[in-house]
Amino acid sequence: MSHLSRAREVFDIELAALRKVRAQLDDAFACAVEVVVAALQRRGKIVIVGIGKSGNVGAKIAATLTSTGSTSVVLNSVDALHGDVGVVNDGDVILALSYSGESEELLNLLPALKRFSVKIITMTGGAKSSLAKHSDVVL
Repeated sequence: MSHLSRAREVFDIELAALRKVRAQLDDAFACAVEVVVAALQRRGKIVIVGIGKSGNVGAKIAATLTSTGSTSVVLNSVDALHGDVGVVNDGDVILALSYSGESEELLNLLPALKRFSVKIITMTGGAKSSLAKHSDVVL
């Protein structure tokens, strides 16, 4: 197979994946956008939490949001339990990323986050997971 043929095959795979995600967009997506916009209008920020690869993806999301003028920070879930949760303020939005929705580090962080008046948006593959059950919006 030529490099050109392989590149086209990869694009076809990615296009199919985008179509699948597009088909899954529902009212939860619109709700998540409204929650984020409202927080940013009140001068709140988007606090992104995730472990492992999800944390890496979260760091990229935070960098992109910040570069487009939306205040965003990454909160390391482990460090948060040792004082870094002080970065969170009432009115912020927590964007929690976890494929399983059962990451122990994120679940242990929830009680500390719930002390604040924040909305939690979760992106997960586990719509019925423990993390999803403690979230305001699940994607």
